[in-house]
Amino acid sequence: MTQTVAVLGTGKIGEALLSGMIRAGWRTADLLVTTRRSDRADELRARYGVEPVTNAEAAKRADTLILAVKPQDMGKLLDELAPYITTDRLIISAAAGIPTSFIEERLTPGAPVVRVMPNTPVLVDEGMSVISAGNHATAAHLAHTEAIFGGVGKTLRVPESQQDAATALSGSGPAYFYFLVEAMTDAGILLGLPRAQAHDLIVQAAIGAAVMLRDSGEHPVKLREAVTSPAGTTISAIRELENHGVRAALIAALEAARDRSRELASGNS
Repeated sequence: MTQTVAVLGTGKIGEALLSGMIRAGWRTADLLVTTRRSDRADELRARYGVEPVTNAEAAKRADTLILAVKPQDMGKLLDELAPYITTDRLIISAAAGIPTSFIEERLTPGAPVVRVMPNTPVLVDEGMSVISAGNHATAAHLAHTEAIFGGVGKTLRVPESQQDAATALSGSGPAYFYFLVEAMTDAGILLGLPRAQAHDLIVQAAIGAAVMLRDSGEHPVKLREAVTSPAGTTISAIRELENHGVRAALIAALEAARDRSRELASGNS
């Protein structure tokens, strides 16, 4: 599909998508952006060579519209777009917790909608974007969405019924790792290391472990066992983690995140 793509809402995620598309080879002539502030529009034009337009103009001209606004702004944005949306437009929503039905009900009947939950590592081209089709989205629409979001990381298709679980695991996931790194850094300080050294040790350990998980194909249990010598330091630490219920706490935390995602999807703020 030859496409003109408009990114509506160019905050951190919207700009990350825009820059990723350009790095992936999209022509700036085929990209439009919308933003509320004129100074931000000037900044995007100067930085990327793209054309800032109004929301209405984007709806008239673009074949694909990526809605990267805050969830609370989605209703107002759809009211602006609705008069100009036809069934040959693809609507991609990157707003957390907004189901495709919410968008479909406010647009022309039959308009194809795809829901995407990216996470913040899209900012460094290492994101995970979870993709679900609405009632009228085709395989071609999903493939096109993957081509866009594949420029800033990996993509995964799931049924929309699994989006809340994916949000808990992947959308919120980076925060759990930051929390763990923060706690381990504090532990390093307690053990006598300067903060900067503790931080560097933990961050590199996290990067190395993540690459091994990705590239080795081994189950995490096998990778953990390779570090865990009999009667050694690692098994002593693992025992304390189990004694303090870390595994159970993680499961409960993800269940809480999933439940909150469901509440947001149902309109409970």
